[in-house]
Amino acid sequence: MTQDAWLPIPPDEFTELPAGLDYLFWDGGQEFPGDPADCAVYVVPYMQRQAVKVRPLQGMRNVRLIQTLTAGVDDMIAAKDHIVPGVQLCNARGVHEASTAELALALTLASLRGIPGFVRAQQQEHWKSGFHPALADRNALIVGYGAIGEAIEDRLVPFELARVARVARSGRASARGPVHPLTELPHLLPEADVVILSTPLTDTTRGLVDAEFLARMKDGALLVNVARGPVVDTKALLAELESGRITAALDVTDPEPLPAGHPLWQAPGVLISPHVGGPTSAFLPRAKRLVTEQLNRFVNREPLRNVILTTGSAAG
Repeated sequence: MTQDAWLPIPPDEFTELPAGLDYLFWDGGQEFPGDPADCAVYVVPYMQRQAVKVRPLQGMRNVRLIQTLTAGVDDMIAAKDHIVPGVQLCNARGVHEASTAELALALTLASLRGIPGFVRAQQQEHWKSGFHPALADRNALIVGYGAIGEAIEDRLVPFELARVARVARSGRASARGPVHPLTELPHLLPEADVVILSTPLTDTTRGLVDAEFLARMKDGALLVNVARGPVVDTKALLAELESGRITAALDVTDPEPLPAGHPLWQAPGVLISPHVGGPTSAFLPRAKRLVTEQLNRFVNREPLRNVILTTGSAAG
């Protein structure tokens, strides 16, 4: 039996891949590049729908490593019953932090400074001045303080905020200050002018931003979501937006893609980008470096990076 590695980036675009594996290119096309039963390493196609990503899994009876090119692995976890036991599922920590943090900052600044209104006014050749809030002297709250959350704070620092609060699943100390547990959110939300969501989608965070969460946000606050759409209860968010009490900037939505005619498109005070936190010029070189390192570790039987779970184990 061969040991194949399915890559969503053509193998000849890598500088040097380790010997010991047969490299096949598959980016989600209808035809598989080989027999899924021969696949030992599956690097999941990027920017494909969940149905495409999981389609070969049932035939991958000998796969040992599944490497996503996304920070979240919820698509794979949802299909883990189709994955044989003993497979290490790894995420793309180190690939998306810079791009996603850039977008979080861009959405925050664009929303606060009224950029969408300026664009509409420009299209009408209308000089529309006005007074807008600055990011300086504001309180920000980052919900989801992993690698992306840390990168977001790195980019907030030069903007002279009054305070940045951090929340993760459990409390801990960090180089920049305390990270509060999720249980403290009710006390932190009323103080935040900007709430930035960068949490993974889990059973705990699905629907985290519900009517109660939103009601605790202060009047005039901005909600920025660069996490996953289902972290936010869309119906509850729409109610707050339509009241004009808060505003939002969303790179992800529920449903996604957001269909034509959905009320979010026309809701007041919302800026929507089409899930573009990761796909930038920074993606490919970082993805290649991660995949190359993981393949070397796999071939040399060294511990893999970014292991989220091992299927069939107590945690997986």
